[in-house]
Amino acid sequence: MAVTGAERRAMTRAIELAAHGPRGINPQVGAVILSPTGDIIAEGWHKGAGTPHAEVDALSKLPEGAARGATAIVTLEPCNHTGRTGPCALALIEAGIARVVYAESDPGDASSGGAGRLRAAGVDVESGEQADAVDALIADWMTAQRLGRPHITVKWAQSLDGRAAASDGTSQWITGPEARADVHRRRSVADAIIVGTGTMLADDPGLTARDGDVLFEHQPVPVVIGTRETPADAAIHRHPHEPLFYNTHDLHTVVADLHARGIQRAFIEGGPTLASAFIAAGLADRTLAYIAPVLLGGERLALTDIGVTTIDAARRLTIDEWVPLGADLLAIARVIDDASQEGTH
Repeated sequence: MAVTGAERRAMTRAIELAAHGPRGINPQVGAVILSPTGDIIAEGWHKGAGTPHAEVDALSKLPEGAARGATAIVTLEPCNHTGRTGPCALALIEAGIARVVYAESDPGDASSGGAGRLRAAGVDVESGEQADAVDALIADWMTAQRLGRPHITVKWAQSLDGRAAASDGTSQWITGPEARADVHRRRSVADAIIVGTGTMLADDPGLTARDGDVLFEHQPVPVVIGTRETPADAAIHRHPHEPLFYNTHDLHTVVADLHARGIQRAFIEGGPTLASAFIAAGLADRTLAYIAPVLLGGERLALTDIGVTTIDAARRLTIDEWVPLGADLLAIARVIDDASQEGTH
C-alpha cells in the first residue's frame, strides 16, 4: 500500500516533533497516530534517556482501545529491544495498531528488527517516507551507530586564498566577530571539542563554548591529542569538564574511545595539522570552512597533506549550505566519497 497524503503530512509533523527532543546518546524521534480516517489523534516525541520512546509517548495520550486499527507514523523504525524502556514494536502491537509508516531504519544491532516483528504480528509496514530529512536530523546519531565512532565535524578559518595564518604565524583574527560567534554556537551542541598539542601550546585555548563572555549551558568535553605535555597552568584545566588527554597520534584509537565514553558529536578545532590528519584518515563527516575576504599568501595553508596525490583521489564534498556571516562566508559541506569511511569499520 502506497503512502497516503495524510500519512505524508503526518510524517512532516513527526519530524517537527522529533526536533523538540534533546540531542544526546539516544536519537531524536517523533511519532504521530492517525485514526482509520486519517485524522491525527495523538502525538509524541522522545524526551531523553530513560523516558518513553516517541511511539509510547503518543500512545499514552490515548484512552485504552483508541489506537486499535490506527496508523503510527514514526521517524525511526520502532525498536525491538528492552533497554531502560520496553520494545516499541511490541507496544504498537499490543495497542492494536494496524499500520506503521516509518522513515529511517534503525541501524543498531540490538535495537533493529522492529519492522520484522510488526509484520510477523500482521501489522502493515511501510518504510522510507522522508528518510533523507530524518537522516539529516539525526546524522550524528546515525554515524555513531553505523561506524562505531562519533560524527566528526572538521572546522577551519581561512583567507580567500586558503591560508590559515600570515607568514609570521599570526592568525587572530582572520574572520570577524559574526563568524567567531557562529563557531561558539556550533561548539555548544558538540559533545567534545578536539585540538592537538601544537594548538594547545601555541594558543592556550580554553575550549569552552561562549555567548560573548557567558558560557553556554552545554559545554563540550575538551580533548587534546598528541605526545607533548600540556602545562599544568593551561587554561584548559579551568574548563567545566575534566579534559581528556590522548598521548598518541592514532586517531582511530582516539575516536573509538570517545565513542565508548558516549560522545557522539566531535568538533575538531585544532590547526591545519590536526584537521588534515582527520581528513586524511577518513574520519571527517562534515567540514566547516569560514572564509574571510582577505589575502595572505605564503605557505601557511589551512589544510596540509590529506593524502591526495592526484585529482582522481580528491576528497569530494557536497555543499549543504553557504552562510553569510558579516563580511565572511561559511561553507558547510559533507564528505561524500568512499575515502570518508576508510578504516572506520
